[in-house]
Amino acid sequence: MASGDDLFRAVDKDKLPVHVAIIMDGNGRWAKQRGLPRIMGHKAGMEVIRNVVKMSSKLGIKFLTLYAFSTENWKRPGEEVNFLMRLLVEYLNREVEELNTNNVKITSIGRISELPQVAYEQLVRSMNYTAGNTGLTLNLALNYGGRIEILDAVNAVINDIKTGKLPVDVYIDKNIFSSYLYTASMPDPDLLIRTSGERRVSNFLLYQIAYTEMYFSDAYWPDFDDVEYLKAIIDYQNRHRRYGAI
Repeated sequence: MASGDDLFRAVDKDKLPVHVAIIMDGNGRWAKQRGLPRIMGHKAGMEVIRNVVKMSSKLGIKFLTLYAFSTENWKRPGEEVNFLMRLLVEYLNREVEELNTNNVKITSIGRISELPQVAYEQLVRSMNYTAGNTGLTLNLALNYGGRIEILDAVNAVINDIKTGKLPVDVYIDKNIFSSYLYTASMPDPDLLIRTSGERRVSNFLLYQIAYTEMYFSDAYWPDFDDVEYLKAIIDYQNRHRRYGAI
């Protein structure tokens, strides 16, 4: 089996995906498999985020979007939700200095103002602190849902027409509409990775992934190491993207 170093050398640096998006799935099942509470799976998963961010920076990937907390995740038990919010604060507190040193810019998508105040304030501080960085953009999808994003964009367009920012007879093309999405400042994902063997997109970046290449890993998120990540990158590089053409 190839090592991480072997696979890193095999990556074609001229054919890197610009934007990688990841659905980090399987923390709970990883913990259950080991007779541990679900929250320990989330704790282990946080370490993997650290490694994936480092490898993305090392490769030279420009954007990394991580599906950290969906609008549907509020349905989980309160204890688990509270733990996830504390974990977010812990991650940002612990990592922001190193991320800043490594020129990583933190951004977020989703209805972040609805997060618990402590989590929201820590997120905003971290984004402001790293705002001037020009390396990897680490984009955290928090309280995010693809359908809600589209609805928010539609309502923002309607509001701008009502207030005169857009003419009443404006034709909304894909460029205008994309400018109202949470991801307006970044390109659509080139590669979407989902871990844990599940093969669905779970309300993630529904508009943006129209022509995204998808890679499904059987590894649970806490087991998603450099080898698994590099295998996904190399698999992507071996595909021919036609965008509907021949």
